[in-house]
Amino acid sequence: MKSVALPLIALLAFTGYTLAVMLQAEQSLIDFGIDLMSRPDTAQVVIDLYLLATLAGIWMYKDARDRGQSAWSVLPYLLLTAVFVSAGPLLYLVVRGLRASKTRPVATQQA
Repeated sequence: MKSVALPLIALLAFTGYTLAVMLQAEQSLIDFGIDLMSRPDTAQVVIDLYLLATLAGIWMYKDARDRGQSAWSVLPYLLLTAVFVSAGPLLYLVVRGLRASKTRPVATQQA
């Protein structure tokens, strides 16, 4: 369960903050993205984020395949990553940690 705590806290904090910001936004998410890409300084940050998101997507795909999951099992995380960048990998880490904790054998106490 320890492996789930940090990504879960980050996911909940990020999701809550994103929801709060989106509820107060005066423009759509698409318009916001277009506005960010219209200036070189903010476009650089967006491009940097999406390069990192691409690397995270590749890692999620390879990790899922190494764990015996189908390539399609990663699609929801990739779609989430395409829209909210860090939410997809964070959710993947939470689900991965929960699955791993279910498959680990429980240590038994010896008398």
